Amino acid sequence: MKANSSDGIPELLGTPGESDFAPSAAPHWSGPYWSGPYWSGPRWWWAGHLDVEGLALGSVLTISRALSAYGASVGNPLDVAFSSASVAASFASWTHLRVNGKSVQGFAPLSGFRQAGDGWVRLHANYPHHVAALLSSLGATTPDAVDAAIRDRSAADVEKLVTEAGGVAVRVRTPVEWESTLQASCLRKEPWIRFQPRTILDPSPPKKAGVATTAAPLAGIKVLDLTRVIAGPSATRLLGALGADVLRIDPPGMAELWDMHMDTGFDKRSALANFALRADLERVRDLIDHADVILTGYRGESLKRFGLDIDSLEMEYPQLPIVTFDAWGDHGPWANRRGFDSIVQAATGISSLYGSGEGGHWKPGALPVQVLDHAVGMGAAAAILTLLRGRNDGMSGSAHLSLARTARELMSLPKPPTGEPTHELTPPLCKAIGDYGDTTYVPPPLHLDGHQLDYKILPRRYGSSELRWDSPLASARG
Repeated sequence: MKANSSDGIPELLGTPGESDFAPSAAPHWSGPYWSGPYWSGPRWWWAGHLDVEGLALGSVLTISRALSAYGASVGNPLDVAFSSASVAASFASWTHLRVNGKSVQGFAPLSGFRQAGDGWVRLHANYPHHVAALLSSLGATTPDAVDAAIRDRSAADVEKLVTEAGGVAVRVRTPVEWESTLQASCLRKEPWIRFQPRTILDPSPPKKAGVATTAAPLAGIKVLDLTRVIAGPSATRLLGALGADVLRIDPPGMAELWDMHMDTGFDKRSALANFALRADLERVRDLIDHADVILTGYRGESLKRFGLDIDSLEMEYPQLPIVTFDAWGDHGPWANRRGFDSIVQAATGISSLYGSGEGGHWKPGALPVQVLDHAVGMGAAAAILTLLRGRNDGMSGSAHLSLARTARELMSLPKPPTGEPTHELTPPLCKAIGDYGDTTYVPPPLHLDGHQLDYKILPRRYGSSELRWDSPLASARG
């Protein structure tokens, strides 16, 4: 893996530069349909103010190219392809998920837009600890009291109060207002994926074990997953589908939402560890000792006291590829602020662009899917493959992405042309029986050598796995 001296971006498929790792490649494919390398199908289907399709297609293109390059580097050439229908379904996977015939929950009642005294705010209160922080900061005990407390305050005051209490809220800004913030200025020179390569003295041999096949090109690769919600878990469910041994670790005191676990828990094991307990932290460090890559989605500040932040990990494990992501970027005044896809949409001006209504009836809106999360997931998976490929050549390194930088990528794309036809896409769906019962789900968006990639196991019981690498993945299908 060579590095471009100007921006630190590795060369992919022989073409250096940031464009190899930016979803903006896709929007240049115009017209109502496309058929060519990697992608086929309609170009437009969601319709809206921004080219959400382009961001989705471009991010899946990025992982497709990275997978092709990785396969070639280890002597396992792969024909990788995807379709518009597979991408659209994958980016809306939770809306298609059915467990015993029932759909999963979306946003909790306290999450969403609320009107303040001088504008709008967006709240995120899906997790109990965020609900507690929200209620405490506003002195409220009921949803009606929350609404009243917000109406009596400015949007900026609500953002400040809730954020300082450990909750999640932002003032709905216009694109111009966001661009005037210091945090936005910190992102302007950032590439979509920021690579920081480093030379290592002991190159790892290519992973060409007999268990690696076209259907499982990452067999033998151990991925430690320290992420939650959608972006990171969607990356690792794809890596698991490609054959990697993925172990996700969660804190026991803040359980993942069951709906999120069911949507993203495919092809991985789920374990719990309290980093504040020495015994648990030592076991996690032993896992890191034997991991091939680590993916983290926690705020750096929250991991620093355990020595698991990016700076500590790079110093202690110089040969270990590390990929991190966050909501707002890893420098600037918002670097350690909590955030989610919907919150980033509201802060960066996307919700304003998708607003509807006139005058006093205007209300902000949202993208058709949580494309920022899923695009970051595809980018993180591509970065992992690229770093693994480089390790075989005596280079390791780290990579970083953020939801806010991805929002900037989306907003920088050319606006969808007016009058272009949109298309109804039939989602590819699979059915199987797992630990939680009959499950209908969307398979991964990729085709390998002409065959639809599928998950090998359904989500297992949350937290049911041991903190070890040698627990084999066994099929959970009936």
